[in-house]
Amino acid sequence: MSELKFATRLNSFASGANRYWPELKGKPSVLQMIERAGTVKGLTHLDLNYPQHINEDVKTLRQKIEDVGLAVNGMQMRWDAPEFKIGAFTNPDAKIRRQAIELTKRGIDAGREFGASLMTLWMGQDGFDYCFQADYKKMWEDAVGAVREIAEYAPDIDVSIEYKPNEPRAYSIFPNVTTCLLAVEEAGCANLGITLDFAHVLYANEIPAYAAAMVARRSRLLGLDLNDGWGKRDDGLMAASVNPRATLEFLWQMQRDGYKGAYYFDTFPDASGLDPVREAETNIATVTRLLTLCKKLDNNPALMDAISRQDAVASQQIVNDIMLAK
Repeated sequence: MSELKFATRLNSFASGANRYWPELKGKPSVLQMIERAGTVKGLTHLDLNYPQHINEDVKTLRQKIEDVGLAVNGMQMRWDAPEFKIGAFTNPDAKIRRQAIELTKRGIDAGREFGASLMTLWMGQDGFDYCFQADYKKMWEDAVGAVREIAEYAPDIDVSIEYKPNEPRAYSIFPNVTTCLLAVEEAGCANLGITLDFAHVLYANEIPAYAAAMVARRSRLLGLDLNDGWGKRDDGLMAASVNPRATLEFLWQMQRDGYKGAYYFDTFPDASGLDPVREAETNIATVTRLLTLCKKLDNNPALMDAISRQDAVASQQIVNDIMLAK
């Protein structure tokens, strides 16, 4: 499986900074985090947050990433500036909406300089908190219109919407797979698609494999954030650490639908002080093993027969024999 792309969250490598860099005062730099990421066995790519991580000359960053043997999988937008607190694409101020759109276009341009062909839009600021706060139809039209303009700006780049039910807003404008599919359809751009974050899907009260199947049916799965959680918030736990069976079904569904993108780990080792290198290597090893099991599921006519009959007892016995083999 050497052809697989494994990517991870760059900010994870600030975890345990005082132990890894005893002389460090404050937070590690982007260049330091890149160097630490380069020590992860099996890691092939990084995703960069824009503009958060572009605080160095792009040429310097690109060279550093190449020097540690990695590449850039994609860019992920972050509208962290105070003016975007009540919305980026859905801000009530048209000037700020324009600012958010133009910032995203610059993020796409920066991604091109790294050779990245994916821009992920997690629109955390776009939503509402109170009844009678939002004109829902206008907010929706502003969000879809902004996504459409960005996709039309860069037809050679895949633009992917990553949904999340809430946080930081109480309710997100795109909280689940259904709204994302509707937005992609309304925007009408061939380069638009969806990113599924496993933990986000769980606490949207969705079944991960079902969400993946619906994306494949109506759009394209452009990105994948692997992690796990207890379904109540964005826990960012290690892949398959809580829901191994659902993770296996999720990966199997994606494989059957022809997913060719990176396996990106959006996990939070910093939340509990884990060694991010060991944590990333564990994620890679776990997913590699699960993908091997997917091949056994593929070549199993008994399983397909059980599923065709919705025979849950038979299918569970077959999966148990594969997952829990002696």
